[in-house]
Amino acid sequence: MSATEAQTTAEPKFTLELTQDQKDVRDWVHGFAENVVRPVASEWDEREETPWPIIKEAAKIGLYGFEGMAQFFADETGLLLPVVNEELFWGDAGIGMALMGTSLAVAAIFGQGTPEQIGEWIPLCFGTVEEPAVAAFCASEPNAGSDVSNIRTTAKYDEVTKEWVLNGQKAWATNGGIAGVHVIIASVDPVLKSRGHAGFIVPPDTPGLTMGTKVKKHGLRASHTSDVFLDDCRIPVACVLGGKERLDERLARVREGKKSKSQAAMATFEATRPTVGAQALGIARAAYEYALAYAKDREQFGRAIIENQAIAFTLADMKMEIDAARLLVWRAAWMGRTGQKFENAEGSMSKLKASEVAVWVTERAIQILGGNGYTREYPVERWHRDAKIYTIFEGTSEIQRLVIARSISGLHIQ
Repeated sequence: MSATEAQTTAEPKFTLELTQDQKDVRDWVHGFAENVVRPVASEWDEREETPWPIIKEAAKIGLYGFEGMAQFFADETGLLLPVVNEELFWGDAGIGMALMGTSLAVAAIFGQGTPEQIGEWIPLCFGTVEEPAVAAFCASEPNAGSDVSNIRTTAKYDEVTKEWVLNGQKAWATNGGIAGVHVIIASVDPVLKSRGHAGFIVPPDTPGLTMGTKVKKHGLRASHTSDVFLDDCRIPVACVLGGKERLDERLARVREGKKSKSQAAMATFEATRPTVGAQALGIARAAYEYALAYAKDREQFGRAIIENQAIAFTLADMKMEIDAARLLVWRAAWMGRTGQKFENAEGSMSKLKASEVAVWVTERAIQILGGNGYTREYPVERWHRDAKIYTIFEGTSEIQRLVIARSISGLHIQ
């Protein structure tokens, strides 16, 4: 075989093509989103309740559960989890968050827990096929949203009973109070601020953990959000993520002035930002596709409105922005899965771009539909409401820009 022939028959070293297995999973999830989620999306948005029947249906087919999530996480390219999230949230973001809200707690346990904790607690986050459960990751507080260093929830170790005692209040917790497993970020040493934080697993039905007021939200209304109160909530010593010995060693290093490898809350957010970006992409894509079809069918002044450059160019920009955001999401997901360091805050870039694209695209979709787009008879107004939270939660757009600016400059920009 000649050198030319060998070159043409060799496998390409670089490709953006999904594998057949990835495409099959994508199509499977898309079918669920199209046939199960979309037909009831408006109903659950109006009810503002957790869609347990949909969660049970997803559990039956293996889309919601430990094995399914393990398959998504295990994909060696890192792309399968964002692909799955994009399709689910294309179906509906509120129901999508009801299904995927558990993954934030799972990510915390998987990223910071011991092998024993991973094996014991992650399956419990999902429950069983017969009785599915949800899990909650609780980091934010009334006075500690973007400023995670201001967390006031405390975790004190009781030497006598060999238990951790948690006290405080968590805010805006997805699945807060209705979850089986709660992962709580608390301060072990307030003097150390964010470097003195740790993650704690609160098992199901633990006394001292109660749900506060359920939040009535602008969007993602099928996803439960509430405050969580911890009042002398006692958990076993083994429930600190990573184990007490490792925590004690980390805190000792910090007290000696040595750098801590990661902060409990930020480590989880860094790992999940590309996935959150993929969720925003799903919303944006849904709005773009709907607006495109509408523009082809809607006639004004004797022709389809897409024949007007103003509409056509807007749709062109919508498609371009969505595809550009997806490339950032896929890059960050691949980097995270393959152990590439985020030298320039690539995870924050992906979440920032996708979230702002989602808000912009859904707004443009409303404009293309005109008065129809502003009514609840059409889904674009719901997608616009759902999109807005992505510029706020898991790091506001301003915080993402701050993270990126610090990374590229090497300076602690305020």
